[in-house]
Amino acid sequence: MTAPRAWLIWTVGIFSYLVAVSQRTSFGVAGIEATERFQASAAAISSFTVLQLLVYAGLQIPVGILVDRFGSRAMIAAGAVLMGLGQLQMAFADTVPAGVLGRVLVGAGDAMTFISVIRLIPLWFAPAKVPLVTQLTGMSGQLGQLFSVVPFALVLGAAGWTPAFLMLAGMGGLAAVLVLILLQDAPPGVQARASNQGIRDIGRSLRHAWQQPGTRLGMWSHFTIQFAGTVFAMTWGYPFLISGQGLDSATVAGLMSLYVATAMAVGPFFGRFVSRHPLRRSTMVLLIAGMTALAWAAVLLYPGRSPLWLLAVLVVVLAVGGPGSMIGFDFARTFNPAHRMGTATGIVNVGGFFAALIAIFLVGTILDILYATGYSQGELYGLDAFRIALSVHFLLLAVGSTAILAAKKKVRHQMAAQGVVVQPLLRTMAEQRRQRRDLRRENQ
Repeated sequence: MTAPRAWLIWTVGIFSYLVAVSQRTSFGVAGIEATERFQASAAAISSFTVLQLLVYAGLQIPVGILVDRFGSRAMIAAGAVLMGLGQLQMAFADTVPAGVLGRVLVGAGDAMTFISVIRLIPLWFAPAKVPLVTQLTGMSGQLGQLFSVVPFALVLGAAGWTPAFLMLAGMGGLAAVLVLILLQDAPPGVQARASNQGIRDIGRSLRHAWQQPGTRLGMWSHFTIQFAGTVFAMTWGYPFLISGQGLDSATVAGLMSLYVATAMAVGPFFGRFVSRHPLRRSTMVLLIAGMTALAWAAVLLYPGRSPLWLLAVLVVVLAVGGPGSMIGFDFARTFNPAHRMGTATGIVNVGGFFAALIAIFLVGTILDILYATGYSQGELYGLDAFRIALSVHFLLLAVGSTAILAAKKKVRHQMAAQGVVVQPLLRTMAEQRRQRRDLRRENQ
C-alpha cells in the first residue's frame, strides 16, 4: 500500500469521476437550447433528467453488487464507454425519444462510476485517511461540473449542439482508455473482490446491508441534503436564474462557478469533522438541511427578483449539501464489513438521486400546469411560477429529516447495546468547555 501508487490509482479514478460529473450536469447547461431544439414543454425537458436519474438511482444497488463481484476497474471502464455512447447519441438527436435514449445511456454509465471509485479508497488508503480522501473525491469531482459550466457552455454557444456533445463523447472514450491502462483494483496481496456468490448469497448480502440501521441512516442523510444541489445544477438552476431572476449568462456562469468552488472548499472540512467527531455526523446533516430550507425560503419569499448577494448565499448553501452528503457514505463504511461495502454504498447513493428525480419531475409538472391554467401569463419560466414549483424542496427536506431522526434513534439503540452511549450534544459541549477552562487554569 505504497503512497505514490495509491495516489496514482486515486487520480485515475478521480479523472473518471470528473468526466462522469461533466456528462451528468451537461444537460442542465443546455436546458434552454434543448427546449428550442426539441420543441418541448417543461415537463418533457425535465423527463430527460428524470429518466437519467431514474436509471442512475435504479442501478445503484445492482452496480454495488457487481463492483463487489468484478472490481472497480471493469465497472469504471464500462461506465465511461456507456457515457461516451450516450453523448454521441445526444449529439445527433433531434427528437425527444432520441434525446432521452442518450440521457439514459449517460445515466447508466454514470451509475457505474462513483461507487466504483469510492470502493477503491479503503483498499488503497489507511483507515484514518479514508474520510478525508472520500471528501477529496467528491471535491475533485466537482471540477467536472465546472467543465460543463464553462468550456462546454462556451462550445455550445459558439459551435452549436453537435460539436459540444461530441466533445463530451470524446472525454468518455479517453477515460475508458486511461482506466484500462493504469487502474488496478487493489494492491498486490489484498482481496479486492467478493468470492463467487449465487443469487441466494447476493440476496442475503443485500438484505443484511439494508437491515443495518447505519446503512439506512446513510441513505436518508444522502436523500435529505444532496438532492437540492443536484436539482439546481442538473436542470432548473439555469432557467430559474436566467428566466426567473433575469440574470445574464455570464453572471449565471459566475454563480455556478461559485457553486463548484464552494463545494471544493468545504469538502476537506467535512472530512476532518467526520474523523474527529464520528458520533455527531447526523447532527451536521440536520444542520445542513435546516440551512437549505432557510436559504430557499429567503429567495422564494423575497418580493420581486432577489438581489445578487442573496442568490450567491443560496448557491453557497446548496453547494455545501454536496460534500455534506458524503457523510452518508461514511455511515455505510463504518456500519458494514468490507465485503459488503459496494452494496451498502449503492443503497446510500440511491437516496439523494431518488429525491432529485422526484423534485425535478414535480417542478417541471407544476410549471406546465401553471402555464396551461394561465397563471404564468404566457411565460413558462416566470418567477412567480418558479416560486410555487420550487417549493417542493420543503416537502422533501421535511420527509428526509423525519426519516433521519427515526434511523438515528435505531442506530443509537444498536450502539448502546454494544456499550457505546452517546451523550446529548449540549451536555458534551458543556463538558468540553469545562475541560478547556480547567486546562487554561492549569497553564496559568
